[in-house]
Amino acid sequence: MKSLPRTISVTGTGTAEAAPDLLILSIGVDCHRQDVAAAYGEAGRLSGQISASLRKFGVSAADISTTGLNVRADLAWQEGHGQTVTGYIASSILQVRLRDFARSAEAIAAAVEAGGNDVRLNGLERGFTDPAGVQARAREAAWTDALAAGQQYAALSGTALGRVVSLTQQPSSSIPIPVAKMERALAADSLTVEAGETSINAQVHVVWELRSPD
Repeated sequence: MKSLPRTISVTGTGTAEAAPDLLILSIGVDCHRQDVAAAYGEAGRLSGQISASLRKFGVSAADISTTGLNVRADLAWQEGHGQTVTGYIASSILQVRLRDFARSAEAIAAAVEAGGNDVRLNGLERGFTDPAGVQARAREAAWTDALAAGQQYAALSGTALGRVVSLTQQPSSSIPIPVAKMERALAADSLTVEAGETSINAQVHVVWELRSPD
């Protein structure tokens, strides 16, 4: 009876860093009004003002998209009456790609001013217009990590690595900027957006056959 080949399974991780050239901003409005039409209309008006303010900083229409739209009743508990409708809340969310880091702080501040007290910031992430090069370096680092670990384990077990049986790549990720910190800076009117460097991570799962050492 033919025996099954011996194998070793290893997971490698790798990280590559580079200066980002793209900011992805999620900004929205929550409008509370007494009737549905007023709430919905005001949310649309403010979203339009926010978009117009961003276009003044060179943000193209293609880089502004609506990713959320919601209208709901605002309910409150009243003794003897139970839940009652106190008004309506209309919410709209815009996703904006900012490509000019030098003016990004001004653009965000202008958008916040355009939205007034109904504006909210949901998140800010740094990224790349074309991440392929950074991803390739992260994958290479993940492979090197897996190979080194596999060779070490093989040597410790008195064997050597043979051919690759399987290779599986896991989803990569980047590191976002915490939105809470950004909101505090905006409240103090002292927001500065620094490009810094953004990391892309890669993870690969590799299975090798084990063979007798040469």
